Amino acid sequence: MPDISLTMVVLLCLAALAAGWIDAVVGGGGLLLLPVLLLGLPAGTPAAHALGTNKAVAIVGTTGAAVTYARRAPVDVRTAVRIGLAALAGSSGGAFFAAGMSTEVLKPVIMVVLLAVAAFVILRPAFGTAPATGPATRRQILAAIGLAGLGIGFYDGLIGPGTGTFLVLALTAVLHLDLVTASATAKIVNCCTNAGALATFAWQGAVLWQLAALMAVFNLVGGTLGARTALKKGSGFVRVVLLTVVFALVANLAYEQWLA
Repeated sequence: MPDISLTMVVLLCLAALAAGWIDAVVGGGGLLLLPVLLLGLPAGTPAAHALGTNKAVAIVGTTGAAVTYARRAPVDVRTAVRIGLAALAGSSGGAFFAAGMSTEVLKPVIMVVLLAVAAFVILRPAFGTAPATGPATRRQILAAIGLAGLGIGFYDGLIGPGTGTFLVLALTAVLHLDLVTASATAKIVNCCTNAGALATFAWQGAVLWQLAALMAVFNLVGGTLGARTALKKGSGFVRVVLLTVVFALVANLAYEQWLA
């Protein structure tokens, strides 16, 4: 366990709980969890350790959400696994490049990602509200494997925040799924991207396992509750919450980067 105050440990655990809920409902729990880790870990901690610990926490909550969704939502597990295997390869490759990145590089990148997600959510409020039109074609599945699998998988291993949201958006656009079904499918894919990236970070010794284990318990509870919320109320319920979290994090990261 790194030298962190009890207050900060409590805050990190609460962030893991909230991130698990957000990630399960609409994706993007890393948008909350990774910045909090970057801000909460002791000064001088390599960025790769924040990334690796984030993956160790997130894979637990994502798995819990995926199991909950698979039991109750109409998920094409075969297609999700095929995309997920490509994502595993992509995330493993991205994680190799992440080892040399510094926190000072990551923070501005995360801010841009946050603002891009917020803009898309605001400008396309009706996106993903229509029910699925039918089984995906071979061309659509191949496009999803390339974009959601290899492309977003690589991004997940390299940086990570927003991967769940990007997967939901890509799967909705390419496979013409509704947002709840896309969220369910994204959780299975996200399990694979997290596994690929985590294996690489673990091999590099960039995971704070004791802290990750504690936070993972809270993330699992949040992920399970979030999946149940999404299935009950739909994706529209969390739009305001997501936007509030996004803009709050942008403001916080901007303050830490340029004003603190």
